[in-house]
This record gives sequence, C-alpha cells and structure tokens, in this order.
Amino acid sequence: MFNKILIANRGEIACRVAATCRRLAIKSVAVYSDADANAMHVAACDEAVHIGGSSPKDSYLRWERIIDAAIATGAQAITQAMVF
Repeated sequence: MFNKILIANRGEIACRVAATCRRLAIKSVAVYSDADANAMHVAACDEAVHIGGSSPKDSYLRWERIIDAAIATGAQAITQAMVF
C-alpha cells in the first residue's frame, strides 16, 4: 500500500481521488498551475506543488515537472485520471 500519492489532475476528478485517499489514510499531493492556485483540488489534498503557468502546455502537460514534484514530496505513486 502507498503512503503518499501525487494526483496529476485537477478539478472534480482530483477531489474525488483525494477524498478516497483520505478514507484509505493515504496522503495526497496536488499539482497546480498559476490559474489553479486557489482551486478546490489544491485545498482537498494534504500538500500542493506549483508546476507552472496557466496554460496546460506550461504545467499539466510538462511530465518532467510532475515527476519532479513527486520526487520532492516523497510520493510513491502518480495517478492521472482521464475522463472521456
């Protein structure tokens, strides 16, 4: 079982993953862009790491920043939920 998970997403999906982590006693880490600094998913997690500018190409799509955030926080796994 993991002790800490980085959630590489935002919005409602990230909030649901964070709530599930809380129920399972797993710490959660949010990543956020400039535009999402005050977003609900940031508050829902135990920790948060800024990963770049407002545009997804400058933040959420920069995989190296997400990996760096996971390493910096000691996250043991990265989850990224996709909704279609």
